[in-house]
Amino acid sequence: MNHFTFAFYRNLIAAVVFAPFAILFERKIRPKMSINIFLRIMLLALLEPVVDQNVYYAGMRYTTATFATAMCNLVPAITFLLAWILRLEEVKVKQLHSQGKIAGTALTIGGAMIMTLVKGHIFELPWTKHTTTPPPPHHQNHPVAAATTTTTTQQYHDHLKGAAMIAAGMFCWSCFFILQAITLKSYPACISLTALICMTGALLNLVLTLVVEHGNYSIWSLRWDTTLLAYFYNGIVCSGVVYYVSGMIMAKKGPFFVTTFNPLGMIIVASVGAILFGEQLDLGKVLGATVIIVGLYLVVWGKSKDTTTSGQSKEEDINKEFTSTKSSNNIANNKPRLDAHDDDGDRDQAVQCV
Repeated sequence: MNHFTFAFYRNLIAAVVFAPFAILFERKIRPKMSINIFLRIMLLALLEPVVDQNVYYAGMRYTTATFATAMCNLVPAITFLLAWILRLEEVKVKQLHSQGKIAGTALTIGGAMIMTLVKGHIFELPWTKHTTTPPPPHHQNHPVAAATTTTTTQQYHDHLKGAAMIAAGMFCWSCFFILQAITLKSYPACISLTALICMTGALLNLVLTLVVEHGNYSIWSLRWDTTLLAYFYNGIVCSGVVYYVSGMIMAKKGPFFVTTFNPLGMIIVASVGAILFGEQLDLGKVLGATVIIVGLYLVVWGKSKDTTTSGQSKEEDINKEFTSTKSSNNIANNKPRLDAHDDDGDRDQAVQCV
């Protein structure tokens, strides 16, 4: 599977599926297209559908799926820092609820790393598969060991390259969430924005593929197999639904709140794999899932306190404005009375003199 054509078909399918819904449900609320919004949509399509997807899939060829999954958990931390710098997230280090958000972010990332990298004791469930993996050969003259050593050396040689590519993709993904939150303030039509991002991303991927894979026409062929299913699933769910749902949530809670739940997918995958497919459940997955849940609780608690604090501050501002307005009105009303008293005093003095 070519990752350039994969990104093209993925975004094309998402655009075709979501465009009719945008036309049907958002005709009255869709703002007019301006140059500023158009440039933001172009940048959004460049960040995630083009750069992130292609760089991430290319980086997976030089690393492992486990490493790529672990790197995805850096998105909440990067998004939190960017939102803090751009003042999209309220952070007051001395306040307890802000400390809870920071600690919760660290715990969710740490728990995801534990699930990915730590194994430990295997919990024997009644329906899990009791399989053991034979130990790898260590003798240098063994043909399998020699081939493994050569492959491992090549993988370590390209591992740094793959890590840099995946890290760049995660940074672009975080920037995508930040820019999406900013764009939704001036373009609140989430379905239309999703369709426009996917359509623009498909066009940009088409141009990129024609330039990079010039003359290689075999990569455009479609077959009735799991590859076609992957196109539709990633296009409709991973691009269309994710863009739309995350946009709806971040319009109210911000981009950091959306990305915090990324590690929760690892818990769902581990649970479904153990229940439906009989995969083994080890101590690392259980411990990591527990840490992720605690971290998510701290983040949600911190965000709820943000809402309460902001509501109290707004109420205090209203009270201050009301008090200042009332005092100024009293001063304005008392001034003529003082002048009247002064006039009466002058008249009394004039009468006494006479």
